[in-house]
Amino acid sequence: MKQTIYFDHAATTPLDRRVLEKMLPYFMENFGNADSPHAFGRKAMSAVDSARDKIAELINARKNEVYFTSGGTESDNWALLGGAYAKRREGKTHIVVSAIEHHAVLSAAERLEKEGFTVTYLPVNEGGRVETNALENAITPNTALVCLMAANNETGVLQPVGEAERLAHAVGALFFTDAVQLAPYAPVDVKKLNADMLAFSAHKFYGPKGVGVLYIKNGVKIEKLVGGGEQERGLRGGTVNVPAVVGLAEAYALARAETEETNAKLRRRKELFLKEISALDGVHINGDSENALPSVLNLRFDGVENTAFLYAMDLKGVCLAAGSACASASVKPSHVLTAMGLTEQQAKNSVRFSFGKNNTEAEILRGAELTKETVERLRGFAR
Repeated sequence: MKQTIYFDHAATTPLDRRVLEKMLPYFMENFGNADSPHAFGRKAMSAVDSARDKIAELINARKNEVYFTSGGTESDNWALLGGAYAKRREGKTHIVVSAIEHHAVLSAAERLEKEGFTVTYLPVNEGGRVETNALENAITPNTALVCLMAANNETGVLQPVGEAERLAHAVGALFFTDAVQLAPYAPVDVKKLNADMLAFSAHKFYGPKGVGVLYIKNGVKIEKLVGGGEQERGLRGGTVNVPAVVGLAEAYALARAETEETNAKLRRRKELFLKEISALDGVHINGDSENALPSVLNLRFDGVENTAFLYAMDLKGVCLAAGSACASASVKPSHVLTAMGLTEQQAKNSVRFSFGKNNTEAEILRGAELTKETVERLRGFAR
């Protein structure tokens, strides 16, 4: 039987068995609705409260600043739209987002433009990083909200969130950061970041899909997007997904406890992969590799279309992506890579490898061998 090698952890990670064990009782025995007034409901609410306490402690927040959502996309939309609508009441209608944000942010920004807001899309340098002068030039006294992701999902490049926060607050704007890709690999301290809002999602750090967090700093006004009930202190309607919330808290606690060990392993795996493919000509790293996550490697193979490469590698049992899973059905070149100055063709020659804590050295070696074979074979066809 052909072994499958999974190199797409930036899209999603497998559920950690330790997390599943924590979740299981809340599917069957303790199945109550957390907002029901009886014993089953109280037991479920106790689990939700414990999860909220754990997350708050891990990100250095207060318990009432942690809101559970359906994941990163909802958190991003809520922060951007809810924050913008609240600031419009103060007469501010200018939004600043980077050009390399996740589509969840960019689609929300496009919606705000249609509703009368002005949106500035921050450019990035060739390394995939927003520069301070671009931030300074974009932010005005009319700026309502500044959004800059902590780490890019396609290149792994870390962004200057500290500078963005400082400049946003200097004009009284809100600052929101999408920490979905950062949270698995670095401690998130909302006090040090001084963020007004911050988002992350469980399935990026071996937790369940369909659950995430939006941190909202006390005192920050934000309009709700999901009505219907008084859950989440009246700001987000909908029955709380108790098993998922329990899993989120456990997965994040494990991620924080194992950060150093996991990151060290991932760096070794990435270095080994690069060493093994070093004999290939026409290979380029997209993005500032010295200022990036330990897990993500975005490579450009001259003369090789990523669609053909991904298909060929999948047939050989290696799972990869060209970029964000949320845009995988698109035939357009990556908006992240073109923002960095790559041509459309160069973007179409690019592939994202994202390694995980369970990838073995043998898988790295085999994946590198198949990468070399596939690139050389596809280049041969093109000649």
